[in-house]
Amino acid sequence: MRILLVEDDKNFCETLVFQLQREHHLVDVCQDGRDGLDLLLQDAYDLALLDRMLPTMNGLLVLKKARDRGITTPVILITALGELYDRIEGLDCGADDYLVKPFAYEELAARIRSLSRRSNICSPQAVQSFCDISYDSSLRLLSGPAGDLVLSGREAQLLELFLQSPGTVLRRLTLLSRVWGADAPVEEGNLDTYIHFVRKRLNQAGSRLSIQTVRGIGYLMEDGHAS
Repeated sequence: MRILLVEDDKNFCETLVFQLQREHHLVDVCQDGRDGLDLLLQDAYDLALLDRMLPTMNGLLVLKKARDRGITTPVILITALGELYDRIEGLDCGADDYLVKPFAYEELAARIRSLSRRSNICSPQAVQSFCDISYDSSLRLLSGPAGDLVLSGREAQLLELFLQSPGTVLRRLTLLSRVWGADAPVEEGNLDTYIHFVRKRLNQAGSRLSIQTVRGIGYLMEDGHAS
């Protein structure tokens, strides 16, 4: 799971990142409210852990602005403010859960698992099927009417994103952030190159699926023979 941690306590961040990475999560850290909002708006994360008291913009405002822009990323507020009013205010602003510091990491891990079950974000099926293909993520194996082939890492990540949202337009920024990372120094042309590779793989597998370019927005995978 790719997690965004927005928290200005450096020692707390280091400890939490170590624990999250030990459970094989990918973690990006931001210690500023405005920067945290910019990252959330990229829609590149499966989950965000958001402190309430942050420099430049408090966590509740970050959350409200993100929700107003249509960002549905699950958010757990992590804060020292634990009164009933604080909890209600946080949940009303769009938080999916609220955890009061100090807390045991085991409790946070349990809440992450709970959110992942509700959101289907943590444990995708190893084998996904759509239209005339199946894809085994554990082997990076694409199977279609014309046979099987193994995808490269980037090709696999892109195909998995399309299979998670077939028939949905995926924005360029979302694809870049999810595949290469929110802060990765990657040129947009790299995305076009790998989209070309995925199209080629689908064709080699004999699939009728197509990845359409939605100009100025992103890409859409759909059944090329659908009426």
